[in-house]
Order: sequence, then structure tokens, then C-alpha cells
Amino acid sequence: MISTYKFQGKIKIYSDGADRAQILEMNGNPKIAGITTNPSLMRKAGVTDYEGYCREILSSVTEKPISFEVFADEIAEMKRQALAIAKWGKNIYVKIPITNSLGESTLSLVKELSHEGVKLNVTALFTIEQVQGTCDAVKGGAGALVSVFAGRLADTGVDPMPLMRASKAICVAAGKDVELLWASTREVYNIVQAEEAGCDIITAPADIIKKMSGFGKTAIEMSLDTVKTFKADSEAAGFRL
Repeated sequence: MISTYKFQGKIKIYSDGADRAQILEMNGNPKIAGITTNPSLMRKAGVTDYEGYCREILSSVTEKPISFEVFADEIAEMKRQALAIAKWGKNIYVKIPITNSLGESTLSLVKELSHEGVKLNVTALFTIEQVQGTCDAVKGGAGALVSVFAGRLADTGVDPMPLMRASKAICVAAGKDVELLWASTREVYNIVQAEEAGCDIITAPADIIKKMSGFGKTAIEMSLDTVKTFKADSEAAGFRL
């Protein structure tokens, strides 16, 4: 027998994307606790004016936490951008990648910014060493999100659950203001996995969030829904034999 998962609501759900209309829709959804985006998503959405886009979003997203990422590759320029972004709103978390494109660690910058009062979202983490280093850097500083790319890790054929469970323990030891975030969500079941692993937050695209409407349905109900879809699409296409 297939068991039906009952979503516990222990995990906060953040919407991940850069489409303005979707961000505003998700911001108005009481089930969505925050917003994240990144330069790649912004480029895909056609954004060319970085600051103008961010400030426009912030005119509507005024309460829920929202993460904007630096795009510089040089550490000193990362810091300048981070300090500028942080001033745009009290609900901002500044995204800092764990390394730059040359593989140089940003942990010294993370520590510096965190202890200067900048809330951070440290991103693109894939290893337990990166998680430990991040937590050590932000411990005692401003609030921080530790974004582990569980979905991309799974894309390599590796089960991300052991890493996420171990990361949770490290984040707990770092203090209540350090939260573990499951990033690069690929499917609705990742929300189940993230909650089971003890993650504080999962960030997911709007289309995956909308599929959460299936939570609570039985396997028989899903089977019938699928057959009804086949029937409706066949009729709409006008198929004849």
C-alpha cells in the first residue's frame, strides 16, 4: 500500500524566481514565507537593470525576507555590493557565494559582513566542510541562511539526505539565527525530504509550489485525476481512429 504524506508545515517555504508577476503572486500567498532569486534567474527573466529591478520588487515585498545576490567576482567588490544591497530594505538577505569563480573562499568576507550586521544568505554550498566553515563564520553575527544545493547534488547521483541531516546539526550548534535552507528544488517530494531532514527553509520555483495542492490526495485519487486528464486532452485534440 502507498502511504499518503501529510505535510506537517514544519518547514518555511520560500519562492525562488525572478519573474515579477510570479514574485508578486507568491508574496501575496500566506503560505509563502520568503522570496529568493539569483543573477541567472534574473537574466532568464530579461532583467537588465539590476538595482532598478530589485528596488521595484522591494516596493511590493516589504515584509517577507528576500534574498538578492552580489554578482561581483572580486572579494572587495563583493563587499561593496553587499553593503549597498543591504541598505535597500530591512527584509533583505544578501546572497554571497561560498567561493568566487576562481575557487577562492569568501568565508573571511562572510564573517566580516555578518559581524557588521549584514544578514546573509551564503549560497552554492555542496559539502559538509563548506557548511561548517559558513556556520563558524556567521556564529554570533547577524542572521544567516545556509543554502545547500541538495537538488543539484542529487543531479550527480548522490543522495543529499545525509548531508542535509548533518548540516542541520551544525546549523543548530551555530545558534538560532542560523537557518538551513534546501536549495535547487527539483520536485515536490523535495519538500517532504527537506522537512524530514530538519531543514528550516526550502526554496522552490512557483510551479513546484503550486503542485503542493496534491498533498493529501490518495493514490487512487491521483490515478483517477490522471485518467481524466488523458480523456480531456484526447477529446480536445479531436483524436479519431
